[in-house]
Amino acid sequence: METTTKTSQTTSSNGVEKGCSAIKPQYLTSKEKFHELVESGWKGGKKDTNEATGPVEVKTEEPEEKRIKLDNKVQQEEDKQNKKRIRGQNKSRPHKKPQSYDDRRLCPSIIQERETKCVYGDKCKFFHNITDYMASKPADLEEKCYLYDTFGKCNYGVTCRFAKAHTGPDFKNLVNEEVFTASKERTPVKNHLDKDLQWRLRKRQVPFNATEAYLKTISKGKAQGNNKNTDAAEKEPADSCCPGEAQNQPTELDSTANVKDTEVSDKRVGALTDVDLVKLRPCEKKQVDFNDKLYLAPLTTCGNLPFRRVCKRFGADITCGEMAMCTNLLQGQTSEWALLKRHESEDLFGVQLEGCFPDTMTRCAELLNDNIDVDFVDINSGCPIDLVFKKGGGCGLMMRTNKFEQIVRGMNLVLDVPLTVKIRTGVQEKTNIAHKLIPELKKWGASLITLHGRSREQRYTKSADWDYIDTCSKLASPIPLFGNGDILSWEDAMKARETGVSGLMVARGALIKPWIFTEIKEKRHWDITSSERLDVLRDFTHFGMEHWGSDTQGLEKTRTFLLEWLSFLCRYIPVGLLERVPQKINERPPFYMGRDYLESLMASHYVEDWVKISELLLGPVPKNFSFLPKHKANAYK
Repeated sequence: METTTKTSQTTSSNGVEKGCSAIKPQYLTSKEKFHELVESGWKGGKKDTNEATGPVEVKTEEPEEKRIKLDNKVQQEEDKQNKKRIRGQNKSRPHKKPQSYDDRRLCPSIIQERETKCVYGDKCKFFHNITDYMASKPADLEEKCYLYDTFGKCNYGVTCRFAKAHTGPDFKNLVNEEVFTASKERTPVKNHLDKDLQWRLRKRQVPFNATEAYLKTISKGKAQGNNKNTDAAEKEPADSCCPGEAQNQPTELDSTANVKDTEVSDKRVGALTDVDLVKLRPCEKKQVDFNDKLYLAPLTTCGNLPFRRVCKRFGADITCGEMAMCTNLLQGQTSEWALLKRHESEDLFGVQLEGCFPDTMTRCAELLNDNIDVDFVDINSGCPIDLVFKKGGGCGLMMRTNKFEQIVRGMNLVLDVPLTVKIRTGVQEKTNIAHKLIPELKKWGASLITLHGRSREQRYTKSADWDYIDTCSKLASPIPLFGNGDILSWEDAMKARETGVSGLMVARGALIKPWIFTEIKEKRHWDITSSERLDVLRDFTHFGMEHWGSDTQGLEKTRTFLLEWLSFLCRYIPVGLLERVPQKINERPPFYMGRDYLESLMASHYVEDWVKISELLLGPVPKNFSFLPKHKANAYK
């Protein structure tokens, strides 16, 4: 492993630059020849069996971070000046809402075939004439509709881009009664935001009894001049049923919370039960076996529900929703609650919360505990972005231990499921502080700690420090600690498992190749073909239509998230092309030609080529379509 890394970091006899993956000489090419062949559709070269649909109007320059760094002082000076600018996100990227691609949007009363007329009448902003709408509607893409074949009915009716499969001559929506009846018995997606709950959240009419009782103990401790607030609570009673119970369950708080819960229960309709009156002790909470699992990291933007379903098929054991802002959840924002949705295939699922204050985080934990179905709740104290860090959230929590303690203790108190924490090695590059926090997190009641082996300042530009992760895993015992960073092959995973970690979290590795979970479990390299990779993308588009819709708006939203994923997927180098395996995560691929046209197209770092791939699955892009990926890949720097 060490020899491989050393060899790849020097200029080879084949002319491969520093930091590039080693590819067999017969596949290497220049940037100009690569794009010339891709744009020509492989004409004059190898035989093409996967012809693209032709050029599109989108023209986007190649991202700066993908260009090979020249070995001279002038270039190095320019890189230093541009380093700050290219880091992080494309904040000024073009953004167009998917619904804007619809020239005319049909009224929901027509789509759902309601018997009553539209309640808005002439004031309705949507279109009501089906015949005129069908004349202006974009052409259908295929003769089959995935939603109709799966569920027996497509809820998007005539607006579906596959409407021919399930509409009659009079534009009436058809129903396959046998399939529809069977699908009604299952609930494929859970954790929807109830409209009544949303209204009560916006009117601030949702009670948070346990949270209010906990916040009183904090304020009482401050009044007494005690910043830790929990000295009395940490005295463990002699008849405790499990070690550390008193640390997680303050006695004074129990009595207050139970009285309040009883008062609320007395007003309910129906018989009182033990659940109404008795607060769970830590040892009675739901137990989750985290040991020796593969954990798909909560990935912002790309870690959506359709992508998690793809990873579950390839063997991911634990999945987690994208990072959700606790304040937005408490306000009942539909877009934020959508991040909490759980598919039936996700058997071990959690949600990740971001916040910086004990009151909002504890209220949010109590809200989710009462209204959604999850196996654990994770606190994000590792997010490096400025928007979160400057407010004191994400990595900022690691430097605010008093607030951090109050958040962990409060959330652990109101939750009936395990509370987990994700952290980094620290904030500054050469100042690790995780080893100081881990013993405290054990006292505060965390059930699992995930450690990303880089600091905030490092982001992804340096290799993860697995020696430090090993040290921290010993400090965390007996609480499980998961390691995260630079896992792109089963060899990387095996080397990581030689440390004392209880399991592995996979993040960028899953974006670059989601079949990494299969490779790790079967301990092999999968030389996956381009057609197999296209089938994976096709599954994603099917799951996307199921999640976001099969009308124009849903299709374009699916396309947007597909393109975001392709901005990572293009970094994968097929195993059969490598001079030596495995591919390293921080080595960029040089320009190379694949074994067929589609494999070469998937290797392109141009946005217009990603759009071509999306057109193979979702049809031509609309007029004035533009796309620029959210994340900048400075991992190769």
